[in-house]
Amino acid sequence: MSLVPSLTEAVAATAPELLVGATDWCTHPADLDVVRVGGTKNPDVAAVAALAPDLVVANEEENRAADLDTLRAAGVDVLVTEVRSLPQAFAELDRLLVRGCGLARPAWLDAAEAAWRDVVPAAPVRRAVVPVWRRPWMVLGRDTFAGDLLARLGVRNLYAGHAERYPRVMLPELLAARPGLVVLPDEPYRFTADDGPESFPGIPAALVDGRHLTWYGPSLADAPRALAEALAAAG
Repeated sequence: MSLVPSLTEAVAATAPELLVGATDWCTHPADLDVVRVGGTKNPDVAAVAALAPDLVVANEEENRAADLDTLRAAGVDVLVTEVRSLPQAFAELDRLLVRGCGLARPAWLDAAEAAWRDVVPAAPVRRAVVPVWRRPWMVLGRDTFAGDLLARLGVRNLYAGHAERYPRVMLPELLAARPGLVVLPDEPYRFTADDGPESFPGIPAALVDGRHLTWYGPSLADAPRALAEALAAAG
């Protein structure tokens, strides 16, 4: 049972027969046919327990501790991942699939590691802000997986030193930071060409696939190329 979309995809790409349930946000693979148990932040804990899974896969950022504690109290084994950097993502995927599920290490995980091993950061380094929400505006701050990926591609997050991981920052402050680039993913907030770039006049905007920027799973194999292309297209 997976409560994390990217980890759902990771298990489904490796041993789909193991999955008995997933959240409503687990959109990959598109043909995944399992019981749905609500959102990542508000799963139907009783429904999860009723499935009697051998293991529930969770993440310390995406899922609430109270829900996980309730599952443990019901006798369910819960594996909680922590992913705040690319190396940590690879290590946690190996822990989940090999040690947690007893599977052979999948070829896609080796391919993903190889793809990132060959990445050379673009030059010159681009100073950027990376909104993940608006109304209110929220941006990537310190110690985030997405920030680590961008740094490896030559993008310096101007809020990487902020005390919070996802700080709320007023738009005038974002503009006053004088970024040379704004990176706009399509999740969790769905930024589009018509919703986001207009708030940053005169600043190149890179519209990126949120799955490539924030998911840790099979998409990591294509992420370096896809993200680099989106960043380059911003000018």
